[in-house]
Amino acid sequence: MKKSLKFLAILVLFGTILVGCSNKKESSSSENYELKDITFPLEEKVTLKFMTQSSPLAPSDPNEKLIFKRLEEQTGVHIEWQNYTREAFGEKRNLALASGELPDAIFDAGFSNYDLLKYSKDGSIIPVEDLIDNYMPNFKKVLEQRPEYRSYITAPDGHIYSFPWIEELGHGIERIQVIGGLPWINVEWLNNLGLEMPTDYEELKEVLMAFKTQDPNGNGQPDEIPMGTIINGWDQDPAIILGSIGLGDNGDHTIVTEEGKVLFTAMQEGYKEQIKYLNELYELGLIDEEAFEQDWNTFISKGDRYGLYFTWDKANVSGMNDKFDVLPPLEGPTGERIIVQQNGGVGFDRGRMVITSANKNLELTAKWIDQLYEPIQSVQNNWGTYGDTTQQNIFELDEEKGMLKHMPLEGTAPVELREKTNVAGPLAILEEYYGTVTTKPDDAAWRLDLLKEYIVPYIKNENYYPHVYYSLEEIEELTRIETDLYDFVNRKRAEWIRNGKIDEEWDEYLQQLDKLKIDTWLQLKQEVYERTVN
Repeated sequence: MKKSLKFLAILVLFGTILVGCSNKKESSSSENYELKDITFPLEEKVTLKFMTQSSPLAPSDPNEKLIFKRLEEQTGVHIEWQNYTREAFGEKRNLALASGELPDAIFDAGFSNYDLLKYSKDGSIIPVEDLIDNYMPNFKKVLEQRPEYRSYITAPDGHIYSFPWIEELGHGIERIQVIGGLPWINVEWLNNLGLEMPTDYEELKEVLMAFKTQDPNGNGQPDEIPMGTIINGWDQDPAIILGSIGLGDNGDHTIVTEEGKVLFTAMQEGYKEQIKYLNELYELGLIDEEAFEQDWNTFISKGDRYGLYFTWDKANVSGMNDKFDVLPPLEGPTGERIIVQQNGGVGFDRGRMVITSANKNLELTAKWIDQLYEPIQSVQNNWGTYGDTTQQNIFELDEEKGMLKHMPLEGTAPVELREKTNVAGPLAILEEYYGTVTTKPDDAAWRLDLLKEYIVPYIKNENYYPHVYYSLEEIEELTRIETDLYDFVNRKRAEWIRNGKIDEEWDEYLQQLDKLKIDTWLQLKQEVYERTVN
């Protein structure tokens, strides 16, 4: 019996080896077509092999998207896709990189600063700056028009390893990302109670107290929540209204002064006054009890009960109606009204596409990618296309002007339609494209108008911390420090808002920041900032 089992095991092993040999995996990259001085469309169609990710709402084969159908017709290049849903993509991408079974390129790659340096160091992806200069006139023009983007994509070793996604909506302090969440105040409740819009911190406290005690929704129940927020929750945090106290604050507690000095807001004297004000509101019962632990879904479920809340777009919380409007900047102790902008700059993703070391058709691949940076192509890649007879369109094409116009969505969620029809990937949309290449999306135009009226005139610090490119050593050092630093700072911030005692604990708090190497952190951030902007 034992001999029979042993013989059977040998047969199974032998059969497994045969199956493995007979099902030899086809190469993940394309053959060398030996094409030079390429112009599109090619005389004979060729195939490149890319890996990508997409929304579950989109076709499983990206070639079913009209944008890619048109691109294949224009270039004569067929793309053979390895496409995964976003949930599975990261693991599949990393397995391919680890195994060496590399496609020609990875589209919508999701590479972080760390990923780009790690995989360039081990030879999985290649430098592309020569390809940009020699074969990519569309992208090269973007970098000439906006030199800062070349600095954002150039690694500390001087090489460029990726093709970015760039979406400008506004520019400078008028960009759509100049701040995150806006403060939305319930003007219906103000009107119901005969109250004026608050103009300073004392008046805001009085308004919130009225919201709590005077039944502004008229239902006879004490169910109003004067301030809805997620403490330390970025766009949902109340930091946006605190700009007129001290140096103000933002999500990463980092500002750059007019002189170009990087400061950590959560160690400045004015920070104490901000915390004291929020603590006073909390002790008066004006801040949502769940503000310290609630998630997004819990936060938005209470939208109609808020007197004041914070988020990017009120449509997500209380609906697109006239019940809520923007609370203008409050006057601080010095008589000034100040908004502190957030860091990061424009809509930008450094690692949107990479070319792997398995690619044997570099000129062909570079010229195909460059098509994505042609202005009218970039607009479609980002939002969706026109002329699709099988489903709703984002755009209509004004053939006389050669311009794309956003169409009414008629109740369709913009994100849902975008995920079905766009192709993401590398692209560039510059501010000057609006009115010449495309119109602005209605929701973006609306937000930009609000920012221009309520926010931009009150921004004092025109500098911000940009999309810097850290070295591997710098990333490792920052990670070591920031893991404990931000956990400590945000934990103490929440504790002080709830329990007070910031004055009694302040000196001990500063000593702990020293132990957590805040000086090393500031020096590193300063050096990298200067390297990027100078």
